[in-house]
Amino acid sequence: MRRSGQADLPLHYGRVPAWLYERMRTMGLAITEAIVEEYGPDEFLRRISDPFWFQSFGAVLGMDWHSSGITTSVMGALKHALNPVSKELGIYVCGGRGKHSRKTPDELLQIADRTGLNGTELVRTSKLTAKVDNTALQDGFQLYLHSFILTENGNWAVVQQGMNEGNNMARRYHWLSEKVNSFVDEPHTAVIGQNEGLILNLTAHLAEPSREGILNIGRENPGRMLPEIRKVLMPRHHEVRVTDVDMKRLGTVLAMAYDNQFEKFDDLLLLQGLGPKTLRSLSLVSEVIHGTPSRFHDPARFSFAHGGKDGHPFPVQTTVYDESIRFLQDAVQKAKIGETEKKHSIKKLSELLFRLEKDFIPNPERFEKYVQHERRESKAFGGRTVFDDKKKTRKNLDDGQLELF
Repeated sequence: MRRSGQADLPLHYGRVPAWLYERMRTMGLAITEAIVEEYGPDEFLRRISDPFWFQSFGAVLGMDWHSSGITTSVMGALKHALNPVSKELGIYVCGGRGKHSRKTPDELLQIADRTGLNGTELVRTSKLTAKVDNTALQDGFQLYLHSFILTENGNWAVVQQGMNEGNNMARRYHWLSEKVNSFVDEPHTAVIGQNEGLILNLTAHLAEPSREGILNIGRENPGRMLPEIRKVLMPRHHEVRVTDVDMKRLGTVLAMAYDNQFEKFDDLLLLQGLGPKTLRSLSLVSEVIHGTPSRFHDPARFSFAHGGKDGHPFPVQTTVYDESIRFLQDAVQKAKIGETEKKHSIKKLSELLFRLEKDFIPNPERFEKYVQHERRESKAFGGRTVFDDKKKTRKNLDDGQLELF
């Protein structure tokens, strides 16, 4: 069995403000429905088990593009958004952070009762993935989040995260059932994290003789390096730098949005009339829905869809976010009744991007000017950050009002 991926992320604390969390739930559901409508529930499991896609998805939803909070917030938003329509989607999300992770076995048994799946085996799988990452793999990270995502046919993915307070970093582990052959021999599809030196990894294929030795004579395994498959290492800096993005791909998105190149293509007529910022947003959302794994090696690029709650690369532009949600929701709902024009226009948007990229010549010198331009305009487009909420709280305290959180 192999992990699908791993990610190392700066450890961040705090809460997602309600104004952003509700939008994350709505957009997260719309994107998931679009993926399921086009590719089926199992493809969503493959996407969420890819650490690069997961990071890009969280950035599109407005989270800090590089922080550990992207894991807890995205999985929490998906659980609240998908479970009420799980029967329709064929996708169920269990577990979560802290006490919610301990409820996973009960939630899996309840789903098994409704679907006819083998609940005992699902519970065993959930416990084994946690045991491997917490015990068999001793890399200094203590698990505090365990999310188990499954489809009605019994396929599953696991996203779990641990923290290392010694270096103030978090590590996210991804699993995918279709890549699992053994729980004790290379089980992960990926593990996302920074290499901290030698670790004890009893799941390494090379450790098979040691596992046998432990079973037979109790012999301890010498430390071995962790072979990581798809690995994401997020930097500690908050700002999005030109070195964090693929300028050829980002530049193509911006050129198409702001130079009105899309008007030359009849198959995108339904997108005409949208503002350039919404077109920029939908272009990146389209990649998240239809892009192949090679498209997500620079997750920071997807923070340009709506901005980030920490103000990087610019404040979350809520009016742009809402217009993108309305367009995507309308496309998904119409597709369900056979009206597929809008759905196809979103897919063709990503296809057009791929074609235009071939001849696009990036200009990295324009990057910082564009970021500053978006920051200046953000207020006119409902730009908000978590710091704005803190300022309001501070003002309430200064006015003699009670702090509520």
